[in-house]
Amino acid sequence: MAITRNTPSEGDTFPGRTYAEAVLAPAYEQAKKELLQPMITVHKAHLIMLLEQGLLSKEDGHKIAKSLFTIDLEQLSSGTYTGQFEDLFFEVEHQLLELSGEASGSLHLARSRNDMGIAIYRITLREKLLKTISSALELHADLLAFANKHTETIFIAHTHTQQAQPTTIAHYIAAVTDSLARDIRRLQAAYANCNLSSMGAAALTTSGFAISRERVAELLAFDGLIENSYDAVSGADYVGEIAAVISLAAINLGRFAQELLLWCTQEFAVVQIAAPYVQISSIMPQKRNPVSVEHIRSLLSSIAGNAQTVITMIHNTPFGDIVDTEDDMQPYAWKSLDTLEVVYRLLSKVISTLQLNKDVLRQRAAASFATVTELADTIVRDEGLSFRKAHSIVSRLVTHAAGQGNKVGDLNLQALNEAAIQTIGIPLELSDEQLKQALDPAHFVNIRSLRGGPSPAEMHRALNVQQNRLSELELWLEERQSRLEAAAKDIDLLLTDWIIKELGME
Repeated sequence: MAITRNTPSEGDTFPGRTYAEAVLAPAYEQAKKELLQPMITVHKAHLIMLLEQGLLSKEDGHKIAKSLFTIDLEQLSSGTYTGQFEDLFFEVEHQLLELSGEASGSLHLARSRNDMGIAIYRITLREKLLKTISSALELHADLLAFANKHTETIFIAHTHTQQAQPTTIAHYIAAVTDSLARDIRRLQAAYANCNLSSMGAAALTTSGFAISRERVAELLAFDGLIENSYDAVSGADYVGEIAAVISLAAINLGRFAQELLLWCTQEFAVVQIAAPYVQISSIMPQKRNPVSVEHIRSLLSSIAGNAQTVITMIHNTPFGDIVDTEDDMQPYAWKSLDTLEVVYRLLSKVISTLQLNKDVLRQRAAASFATVTELADTIVRDEGLSFRKAHSIVSRLVTHAAGQGNKVGDLNLQALNEAAIQTIGIPLELSDEQLKQALDPAHFVNIRSLRGGPSPAEMHRALNVQQNRLSELELWLEERQSRLEAAAKDIDLLLTDWIIKELGME
């Protein structure tokens, strides 16, 4: 039986109703929000270059410049997709034509939607990267301040989810900040590969006109060119790299968020989230639900998911012009960056107001068998035994004590020597004081003063190094932000002063 399809509602001309609904309208909404201002900036930079190269008359340049300053961006950003124009690019082009007449047609000389689109995407992404890095640095600073408060706050670290060895909160947090700093450096590297200009590649083979690709790159504050023009319009790894970096950053931070949630439980009782970041239960009055951290955890998962979508969409894209595919792909990169940025800020506020239960941590450390590694080390140092024999003695001691329901405070020389006799045939010569010191959590931490260890002195050194690193990262960010801000102002100044004033036009 033949299937009939009712298609009149789709219309007889471009765009079909469903195509507009599924593709063009959503892309238009994203473009007017994210791409409109970069598009105008690229127009201005290209115009300046054409004038400097003598490829455009002063009269046409004046008309185009005036239209770029007078175009109604507010009206464009509040508009809706009607189908009158294919997309925002052609709507802007139409408005420029209305404002400057046929002169605006010369603005597209030696340029294509391809190289221009990639440049706009890169400008948008670099802004989001810098904003994300800024919030990551804010989190880094708050974590560092928190660590500096707790260089002597001892707690029991876990391996395989079991109590392992005493360390300090500062030691733990410094590990988090080291991981975060690597994420920031990866974001910096992604910025470097993103902040390159595609302009002048045109469709994919450059142009026969004597344009200056270098000048447009300079005006737009790009760090250089994408050398090969084919690569300039077909390469997608710049956004793929950003997605990969974002995904890893979200995964890294998600592990810490999961730990915070565990520490919030009454069973762990390590931290308390401040009142602005908890919610009550609708039925259980005693509840202080750490929902802010729960949302951080789930948002980090969504970031990784959106980033993976970017990489998956690149996977099936031919090695050629990718502008159309990017209309669908870029919003996932934007959303993942925007979400990561706000998560960094939110977690920063949570950390800066976090309350730590030092008493519980101290008591837990004092009652734990987690110090017995140092007892084995002490036997090696003072008795001259191999570590494996010392380990066997202490293992026998702890196993027997645990079997009797004893705690670490119940260990004594008699029990230790019994374990030694059973293991090596003779008692040890350790004193009560040596045994007591070996089982002291503070001694355990203080004696681990090797580089990277938890001793307070070593942690002060390490945190100072991290502070210096943070200052360098902040300087890097400040320099990039300043350059972009200066470039945006310079483009407008060139058009107003050089074209309007110096050419004597009004």
